[in-house]
Amino acid sequence: MQEVMDKLRERAEQANPSRADKSDGLSPENEPKYDCPKCKDQTGYLEVREGYEVWLRCSCIDWRAQKLMKFSEITEEFRKLGFKNFRTEGKPEVIQGAYDCAYNYFQSFEEIREQRQNSITLLGQPGTGKTHLLTAIANNLMFKKHVGVQYFPYVEGFNDLKDDFDKLEEKLARMKEADVLFIDDLFKPAKGVPRATDWQVEQTYAVINHRYLNYKPIMISSELPIDQMVEIDEALATRIYEMCKQYLVLIQGDKFQLNHRLEDMT
Repeated sequence: MQEVMDKLRERAEQANPSRADKSDGLSPENEPKYDCPKCKDQTGYLEVREGYEVWLRCSCIDWRAQKLMKFSEITEEFRKLGFKNFRTEGKPEVIQGAYDCAYNYFQSFEEIREQRQNSITLLGQPGTGKTHLLTAIANNLMFKKHVGVQYFPYVEGFNDLKDDFDKLEEKLARMKEADVLFIDDLFKPAKGVPRATDWQVEQTYAVINHRYLNYKPIMISSELPIDQMVEIDEALATRIYEMCKQYLVLIQGDKFQLNHRLEDMT
């Protein structure tokens, strides 16, 4: 109990510098400015209740989550996707395995986020719920852990950038620096051929390499297994593999059993 109280007190002291700290040449106009003066951006604060100091959740958490969601570029429809509405009943074992992998990643995120294997990739056939599960992680990271996620749908995203090069540097910078980057449908095939122009590969590599060097997590869905990605660009694929190998699932099998959009055809 004492250890918990000490930690709470330490967080409060960090959020409320002592007068001695404030007197080190800082005038009031130079003091830090907070989005939430109530908790000084700590998402909570200490309050004495019945003689005990308790850590209270600040009301700013809700609007912070909404702000993260807005900048994530995740659509309204995707915001509805969570772990609770992902169905595994009646599905092959690999679907349950993908669910377990995604849920365990979310649960372990704070522990692993600064490690080399701090990322997740779900690979394999379309319609198997890869995007659903990664979006569930993203939504939970933003609403429950207040971690920023940048969503980038590979095909639509690069089409938009190709049509407006003025956005390119700004967008790539956001992808490089986001707390977590979610690339959906990497190298999405068209008529069996992966979409991977030299320009697309070059931009993707620049983003992934930056995140790799700076230990910034990625989440990736793709229809291609790692060995096919290696054929496209070995340096890029091996970085993705090294970052994601602790949380990697390859979904392959009978499309009529795996693809939820084909269920009524079985």
